[in-house]
Amino acid sequence: MPHDLLPVTRIPRAGLPAHAIVVGDPARAALVAALLDGAEEVSYHREYRVFSGSWKGLPVTVASHGVGAPGAILLFQELADAGVHTFLRFGTAGAMKPGIGDGDLVIAEAAVRDDGVTHQLLPPEYPAVSSPEAVFALQRAAREAGAPHHRGIVWTRAAFQPGLLPLFPYGGAGLAAIEMELSALLVTASLRGLVAGGVLVVDGANADELVDAQGTGGYDPHRDVVAAGVERGAVVSLEALRLLAEQLP
Repeated sequence: MPHDLLPVTRIPRAGLPAHAIVVGDPARAALVAALLDGAEEVSYHREYRVFSGSWKGLPVTVASHGVGAPGAILLFQELADAGVHTFLRFGTAGAMKPGIGDGDLVIAEAAVRDDGVTHQLLPPEYPAVSSPEAVFALQRAAREAGAPHHRGIVWTRAAFQPGLLPLFPYGGAGLAAIEMELSALLVTASLRGLVAGGVLVVDGANADELVDAQGTGGYDPHRDVVAAGVERGAVVSLEALRLLAEQLP
């Protein structure tokens, strides 16, 4: 029945597993879901593609949120309305400091709230921080998987392409990576008392001093090294979710 579905994402109001992996790309949602036992597509409306299945006995939701925080936060809010209480964002990002290679994972400790939506909900002083348990679970899962990984603060920025304003005013702040949706998830989780974190696959370098357009041909997230990182990151995300469920059922 239509009234049993939430209005924006068209996901069921009840019955979804309470532990979720959220990704940007609907195709990546299918990639992660393919690792699950008994995976089924629950719904697919706009950019919001949702699967359910199980990972080593843990019921899991996998959902895509599209590009950009204003649309993504609608999925996060409606998943929470549907009973999801633990979220890990598994996405891609550009590296912002040396030593972080293509295909490496960046585990977010917190995010800069430049996402284009949360400043309309809360004062800018309100932080976007990962749940400590999520950080530790992701770090343990990455270590056990042998996946190259780094921890740090990431920059969630609404603008993908540069404009007339300087693109990197945070260049000297030691940020690890830049992406587009995580701070919206972390703020949503903090407001609702949920568990949330994020792990990002590096698909290129974004800080001005790191970019070698001549050597790399410019931004290209479709390289084999990135695909290998995505495969590792999918397993790390699911295993971290399982570890979280053991600690915080």
